[in-house]
Amino acid sequence: MNPANHSQVTSFVFLGLSQIWELRFLFFIVFSAVYLMTITGNLLIVVLVTSDPRLHTTMYFLLRNLSFLDFCYSSITVPRMLVDLLSHSPTISFGGCLTQLFFFHFIGGIKIFLLTVMAYDRYIAISQPLRYTLIMNHTVCGFLMAASWVGGFIHSIVQIGLTVRLPFCGPNQLDNFYCDVPQLIKLACTDTFVLELLMVSNNGLVTLVGFLVLLGSYTALLVMLKSHSQEGRSKALSTCASHIAVVTLIFVPSIYIYARPFRTFPMDKAVCVLYTMLTPMLNPVIYTLRNKDVISAMKKLRKRQNCLLNHSEH
Repeated sequence: MNPANHSQVTSFVFLGLSQIWELRFLFFIVFSAVYLMTITGNLLIVVLVTSDPRLHTTMYFLLRNLSFLDFCYSSITVPRMLVDLLSHSPTISFGGCLTQLFFFHFIGGIKIFLLTVMAYDRYIAISQPLRYTLIMNHTVCGFLMAASWVGGFIHSIVQIGLTVRLPFCGPNQLDNFYCDVPQLIKLACTDTFVLELLMVSNNGLVTLVGFLVLLGSYTALLVMLKSHSQEGRSKALSTCASHIAVVTLIFVPSIYIYARPFRTFPMDKAVCVLYTMLTPMLNPVIYTLRNKDVISAMKKLRKRQNCLLNHSEH
């Protein structure tokens, strides 16, 4: 279906983070550094897990996928936002807006399903350590990962299906730095009360329930750890703490944005910056700084690079 047949609006204007030029230039410098650290950190984890045979386990397979998704997630919005910060009239076409919306919720949906799989993986590892490799084998991991992608696609296509039919006849100013459902719905030239309820149930309620389920599962894991040895308990606590931190950073901002009526609040843009830019940057830091195996793989990769460099010089 062609959206143009139902809309007079052919493009949208981003109001962005600020209209003050000096502040926008400062944002450009800061967020350029954040994006550089994000892609460097996440791609480094992908390379480390792929290159080191010791990290070819289920947990690191899932971690590698999360890092790849974080790289994609930040790349959907941040490069465009950096360009717009230096532009006097940042605009995006109607089709471009829907495309950004689709991939934003597609990757975001996969991440939510993947975090659920990671929680299940830790539960099996702690509750049934002797049967862990049998239960979480390569076939099961591949199936769960494929299911996460299918779930993300279904979630995202629902957003597009509900949004593309809306009539947009102006105004065309989006009070954000990327296209998302709450801002788009407010520009529609029709009553969107029922649609907002559908969006909140699809986005907010599912996210909230998922967050509560994950918190419940990690609470059960922490209780279960009491019966483990001191060394095993310490290692498992470190891993669970990292997972809980990442889950909180991803779910809490999503619940704030989507599990309420689509109204504008002063904190909205700050929360959007948190989960589109800062969270993908922090995930590698949370995992790598607390993970001896990843740090060891990093040292091994650095030594290999130094050996190759010395060999090429000779």
